[in-house]
Amino acid sequence: MKFIVSSEILLKELQIIGGIVNSTNTLPILDNFLFEINNERLVISASDLETTMSTSISIESTNTDSVALPARILIDTLKTFAEQPLTFIKTESNTVEIIANNGKYALSYVSGDDFPKLISLKDPSKTEIKGDVLAKAINSTVFASGNDDLRPIMTGVFFQFNSDNLNFVATDAHKMVKYSRFDFTANQNAEFIVPKKPLQLLKGVLSGFNENVTIEYNESNAQFMFGDSKITCRLIDGKYPNYEAVIPKENPNKMIIDRAVFLNSVKRISIFSNKTTHQIRLKIAGTSLHISAEDFDYNNKADERLDCEYSGEDIQIGFNSRFLVEMLNNLDSKNIQLAMSMPNRAGLITPVEINEDKEKITMLVMPVMLND
Repeated sequence: MKFIVSSEILLKELQIIGGIVNSTNTLPILDNFLFEINNERLVISASDLETTMSTSISIESTNTDSVALPARILIDTLKTFAEQPLTFIKTESNTVEIIANNGKYALSYVSGDDFPKLISLKDPSKTEIKGDVLAKAINSTVFASGNDDLRPIMTGVFFQFNSDNLNFVATDAHKMVKYSRFDFTANQNAEFIVPKKPLQLLKGVLSGFNENVTIEYNESNAQFMFGDSKITCRLIDGKYPNYEAVIPKENPNKMIIDRAVFLNSVKRISIFSNKTTHQIRLKIAGTSLHISAEDFDYNNKADERLDCEYSGEDIQIGFNSRFLVEMLNNLDSKNIQLAMSMPNRAGLITPVEINEDKEKITMLVMPVMLND
């Protein structure tokens, strides 16, 4: 086995798929990248058994072979090189020798046959969506998914596809986000829950990628194919909760406010809130919003007044400031609307400037009981 590859191109691809490699793998083989050489293409794969990512790059070679090489050593070595051609040669002493401009480095390898076989989907359904649209859908929802392993269905994002739109939903029972696209649809109805890890990888890779991503899925697995790469993951098993039932339908109290001004104020006020509850108080009357917080343990408190547009009855409502900050950070609208019904019912945050023919986003945040 012998091939020549650009150090810069190889490092870029390894750093992307390196996100799959766990530091606590139960199988030592999973600490490696699988290199499959097929003449002038090199396919590199990484897996943690639940998620696998593969990508292919051009190389100079006339061989066909496969080896597994240690991920961490390879990435750490490539980071130190200036852009140059690297020659990889398999030797008789069970090592792969890397020849650079001014040095040689030998890595022990494992046979590629020992690497877990990549999942192939049987009878999958298929949907296509633009890469940057999928990245936005993931970015808008994944932060709201939970981390409780006792409720695994809430640790991923719910994909709900039909002939009218594509919906993406995430919740941890305290906050929820529903993101819908109306300019992309599926041929048949499908519902599945994708784990957080492959979505975090996709979010990073697809940002600014405006070509189509093909999503294939069946009852147990999903595969995302784009450019020369693909990510395959095992789906989370279980039935997603009826999220529509928790979205309050009547919300007569509506406040419109500048998102950045509101966000910065919430961040400031939260510094003075209780470090356990992160509770802040919103008091809205007329065109004024008062945001306040108090930490009785340390006698810290803060109060700010902001201008807003408001229609409805005067209201006082409490929220966890961390949830508000997360939601406001993940919107790109200049102004947002906060719609409420009562102090003990969820508030709905929506962007004001949005093309509702193409997309719609609803963020739901549960209130906290105020200490009066």
